[in-house]
Amino acid sequence: MSELQKKWAKARLSNSMQAHAYTPTQAMGTTAIPVPGTALPPPVSLPEFNELDEEDEDQFGSLSSIPNHPQDDDSSSASSVSSTGTVIPSPGRALFARPQGFPNRSLDPIPWTTYFERELFLPSSDGSITYHVYLTSPAPPASSGTTSSPAPGTTTKPSTGGPLFVTHHGAGSSALSFAVLGAEIRKRLPSAGILSLDARGHGLTTLSTPSEPIDLSLPTLSQDLCNAILLTAKAMSWPEIPPLILVGHSLGGAVVTELAYQPLLPPSASLLGYAVLDVVEGSALDALQSMQTYLSTRPQGFNTLKEGIEWHVRSRTIRNSVSARVSVPALLVDTTATTTTTTVTTVTTTTTVTTVTEQPPSPQPKTSKPWRWRTDLSSTQPFWQGWFVGLSKKFLGQGAKGPGRGAGKMLLLAGTDRLDTELTIGQMQGKYALQVFPEAGHFVHEDLPEKTAVALVDFYRRNDRSALVLPPKVSELLAQGRRV
Repeated sequence: MSELQKKWAKARLSNSMQAHAYTPTQAMGTTAIPVPGTALPPPVSLPEFNELDEEDEDQFGSLSSIPNHPQDDDSSSASSVSSTGTVIPSPGRALFARPQGFPNRSLDPIPWTTYFERELFLPSSDGSITYHVYLTSPAPPASSGTTSSPAPGTTTKPSTGGPLFVTHHGAGSSALSFAVLGAEIRKRLPSAGILSLDARGHGLTTLSTPSEPIDLSLPTLSQDLCNAILLTAKAMSWPEIPPLILVGHSLGGAVVTELAYQPLLPPSASLLGYAVLDVVEGSALDALQSMQTYLSTRPQGFNTLKEGIEWHVRSRTIRNSVSARVSVPALLVDTTATTTTTTVTTVTTTTTVTTVTEQPPSPQPKTSKPWRWRTDLSSTQPFWQGWFVGLSKKFLGQGAKGPGRGAGKMLLLAGTDRLDTELTIGQMQGKYALQVFPEAGHFVHEDLPEKTAVALVDFYRRNDRSALVLPPKVSELLAQGRRV
């Protein structure tokens, strides 16, 4: 037995003797007066301390007088200040359990009227499809009387009004995916307009003769986007198409690239640039291999619309709850609702066929999960490869026949690991602008609408040709008698 242990044992015994030798009143400095007729408590016999016995116990490696649990004295860590501040939860309390629901966050749907001026239903010339778009009109061109005179010897291009940001969503999404982004763009550029299209098979765009599967090939989708722009200009009686900035997310990025690559837009249309959000040919083709696995793990339906919004936010599919409250309602349809108008009836009929396809092999009651996905992504699998093959070459404008040859290009990603070899070389050569938001998910424009809006507005200003001050023509200088 060590000397330290011996001293500790002696101190413990002496403390015990003092505790029995003095009463509480004596410890307070008073004298205890015994009550007549009562007997004093019998003396407590204490064992005598013998160092030889302690040495014998030390040989066996144990001390019977040392307690196994800490005591309530100054030598115990249980009585320290740090320990008294520790809260020990009860066994039935799940301290690290995931919180259920969002008690302080509203999940009520937000109507589209909060972000757009109007919605338009635009039937095609042959009546085979009716496009559904959301529109906020750009500022009209300034009249000739309000333009400032250019400096002597220079000329300026006439004002063409505000630009029109034309957006195209990804597969399974809708036009309202760009609602919050469009509002953020107009905060920073009030003259801008926003045109957002529901692709065929998505949202409220309807086909006159629904067929299975719906033609979602890249040439068809790009022609649909071109038709929507021209029909909108006609419906709004615009004298000319405003300067265009095309913005596409995922599949929409391939669509806007195809529209810029092919000569689909009329020559009078001015395409300032196109931006592609979080889609690259190499990584997109790799992701398609696991797409069916992802779709099989996704819920087949929801009991309420709020439940669908909550799933998108909780699963971090959309990390911005405000954007989810706007865009998610357009992704789901209530299969138990009855409709009266012709347009909505067509959509409901199409969706009913879709939900039957999405149901698992074991059929469930139709009312168990009334809110089902509007678009059956599994049925679009035959078109997946065609969406992204050759995307990098088209994006860089190699061999472009359309207005994309001289237009600006921007690629906005959620991580640099998505770049493939061809785009990496093109970025080093300065062929396009690259913006990376590593804190965002796949839906970059919904997760970070403010930062995305800043990037797009800056992209427009760098490619805006209406603000260019052109040098005078040689013929004009000669007519003025100046030397050239």
